[in-house]
Amino acid sequence: MNTDFNSNFSDKTILEDDLVLLRPLQESDVDNLLEISINEPETWKYSLVGAEGKENLINYIQSAIKARETQKEFPFIVFDKKSQKYAGSTRFYDINLEYKTLQLGYTWYGSAFRGTGLNKHCKFLLLQFAFETLELERVEFRADNNNERSIAAMKSIGCKVEGVLRSIMPTRNGDIRRDSIVLSILKNEWFDAVKENLKQKL
Repeated sequence: MNTDFNSNFSDKTILEDDLVLLRPLQESDVDNLLEISINEPETWKYSLVGAEGKENLINYIQSAIKARETQKEFPFIVFDKKSQKYAGSTRFYDINLEYKTLQLGYTWYGSAFRGTGLNKHCKFLLLQFAFETLELERVEFRADNNNERSIAAMKSIGCKVEGVLRSIMPTRNGDIRRDSIVLSILKNEWFDAVKENLKQKL
């Protein structure tokens, strides 16, 4: 496996199937995501860093791009081919190619795209890239332990619960701290069952 970030990720890293296309997030994508940002602020209810409102969205995208430049994260914008509209964003983060691990998260979609199967298509492409192109050993997922929809979605694609990290980080309401549930998929699990089971649900 090549552990050099730039040889594994580039502005030409595009993942797609018949339903969805994921391409690298760029500053001009403010315009593509602004409608969701302005009209659906509840999208970021469980997020420490939100993208509601134009100013927050600009900061969100700039921060994601800066993290890409430090080679720790790789953010995507998600395009729904069926409606021909941009649906949201997701990213790889805490990328450690030497240890063959990363986390998959910062995932959000506009309400029109939730429950449509779009997320499963995205996750299949991202996991396939992680395990088959990057040849990773482990992909980790985390969520606010109160975020039932997100946890159910992760379990439905084949993630295994590892445990809960108590009071791991602040929330946007500074008086309350967050418990984070940790889930993961390992390389052998992907090839043994998760890949095929997820493909059946597409």
